[in-house]
Amino acid sequence: MSAADSSALSGRSASSAAEDALREKHSSGGDRDVRALHRALLTPRLIEEKMLRLLRQGRLSKWFSGWGQEAVAVGCAAALRESDWLLPMHRNLGLWTTRGVRLQPLFCQLFGREGGYTRGRDRTFHFGLPEKNIVGMISHMAAMLPVACGLGLAAKLEETDRLACAFVGDGGTREGDFHEALNLASVWALPVVFVVENNGYGLSTPTDEAVAPSEIADAAAGYDLPGRRVDGNDLLAVMEAVEDAAERARAGDGPTLLEMNTFRVRGHEEASGTAYVPDALIEEWKEKDPVERFERKLLADGALSEEDCRQRRADLEEQIDRVAEEALGRPVSQSMPQQERAAVFAPPAPDESPLGPRVERAEDAGGESDREQPERRLIDAVSGALRHAMRADERVLLMGQDIAEYGGVFKVTEGFLDEFGPERVRNTPIIESGAVGAALGLAVEGFRPVVELQYADFVSCGFNQIVNNLATTRYRWGEAHDTSVNVTLRMPYGGGLGAGPFHSQSMEAWFCHTPGLKVVCPATPAEAKGLLLAALADPNPVLVFEQKKLYRSEKGPVPPAPYRLPLERARIAREGADATVVTYGLGVRWALEEAERLAENSDAQLEVIDLRTLAPWDRRAVRASLEKTSRLLVLHEAPRTAGFGAEVAAEIAEDAFTLLDAPPVRVGAEDTPVPAAPSLEDDLYSARAKLRPAIERLLAF
Repeated sequence: MSAADSSALSGRSASSAAEDALREKHSSGGDRDVRALHRALLTPRLIEEKMLRLLRQGRLSKWFSGWGQEAVAVGCAAALRESDWLLPMHRNLGLWTTRGVRLQPLFCQLFGREGGYTRGRDRTFHFGLPEKNIVGMISHMAAMLPVACGLGLAAKLEETDRLACAFVGDGGTREGDFHEALNLASVWALPVVFVVENNGYGLSTPTDEAVAPSEIADAAAGYDLPGRRVDGNDLLAVMEAVEDAAERARAGDGPTLLEMNTFRVRGHEEASGTAYVPDALIEEWKEKDPVERFERKLLADGALSEEDCRQRRADLEEQIDRVAEEALGRPVSQSMPQQERAAVFAPPAPDESPLGPRVERAEDAGGESDREQPERRLIDAVSGALRHAMRADERVLLMGQDIAEYGGVFKVTEGFLDEFGPERVRNTPIIESGAVGAALGLAVEGFRPVVELQYADFVSCGFNQIVNNLATTRYRWGEAHDTSVNVTLRMPYGGGLGAGPFHSQSMEAWFCHTPGLKVVCPATPAEAKGLLLAALADPNPVLVFEQKKLYRSEKGPVPPAPYRLPLERARIAREGADATVVTYGLGVRWALEEAERLAENSDAQLEVIDLRTLAPWDRRAVRASLEKTSRLLVLHEAPRTAGFGAEVAAEIAEDAFTLLDAPPVRVGAEDTPVPAAPSLEDDLYSARAKLRPAIERLLAF
């Protein structure tokens, strides 16, 4: 612990010095107004009182109280500039009010009424207000800290003096995102202030039963950044600590960790009560109440009188009562299914873009015939698409493990560092979650980040950021503020290389079940180029699954000019009249091989549909094919049970049953982990080995 930190706990405190400095500024007409600070601190407390009255009256169902913690939120917001980003938690009411958020829409949000910020789509403070530079939280603790890193990186790349201030509770400091974010911010020297609200409990579990070391600020030393303990119930001490951290960040010296020691005198939420907290501890902290403490200070200094305090409280109570009752009188939030579905994704990118024009087919790009188009491997098409995007748009940047000097484990980005430099081709630590969260922060600031997951198998470590943060942001609050989430995740996936259970998985179906994500699986070099450029231009999160075996084995003509293929259309890879095979990725090669064999040995002709995009998938193309063939086989490399083919088969059985002359057939891998030995993977596990007999059964029915 530093000398400055020690002084905050004994003798003449650092906060006393801060109070003296503030009083001097106020008395000399300086830039701080303690009367305004008092109003800022009192406002969230009086709103809390109103909420508790409404709870007792049965007019409000739930409330997450921050009573006793107001000085942290108010002090942080007051100490920072309005251009700085704030990433609050669910008890930081004072942060919103200090930032000047209008009370009427805020109350409508809290009450689920028309006029709220999320149109009823999310609760209390889980929303963002880009015009106030506030990013909305998700319920998963510490998940917003990597997002703050992305916002800080954006400020650094744009050479502004902005910063990001992110909040987390003491319990959340044991989450992986906390440590990934601190490490990333330190390694990249990002302008981020991490604020830990240590209120002594993680819901009902005492901090000393869940957190080591007991002084959370000490964790900063492990990441080579300063950590400081602060009296979180002393408004001026909070402001002084945040101002110091902000000054350090703006000077380019990197992040700071501030542990704000405070206390929540009410339950986790009102229904849970406080029976788990000793009465003596509650009484002890009531004596340190931040609002009363600041008032006592101002009264002693002569900055406020007793009458000032009474009048201010009465005025604020009247305003809060009036606005709250007006909000309660508004209609509850309502919508229609089509309106909600339309809010999940941002509108598609325009037909013309620096990343290439939108074309229906790759062969339409550039006006060249297949004979004039150079033949490329799939990996070359992916690399070329990325290179074009980075040349065409400076907002495109790459992040991932070993992608810089090494060029990535598959060498997709080999040579990129020399051309684009270390600011835009960034090695990350081994932090899948941290990298995806940082990408979201960059996207909020208008960048187009591309994150390479070294192997798609490792995406499980970043699952929360993808399905709960990336996927929901647009729907929850992004639509109301036209915020896009232009993040592309490159996912080398699949088997066929003898790489075993943890480097061979096909997990595309995991993400097709998540509204808000687009999922792409190219099968050819031309498709890989056009779909990747489309993903980079699309203002939504897109997961591009690139089959590893196809990287160097799949070759074909690729138009040299940039082009973007539609992310919602399938491709007829082969026309036929006797059965439809719906597939994607490596399955397209398998299906075409079987179709050619069948045509050579019989009169049967298979139509092969390359879905290209799984979310959203092209239902019309599949139905149109079945109107001709009346037989359906769905094929994928992933295990058969609950694979994406099950969704296709189920929808066709439900909506196009009368078109079918035979039951739909599903072909997938065995329901086991992927074995490493080629003799097991190729002959027993793989869907390829099951395809021929499945086709024969379908045609014979």
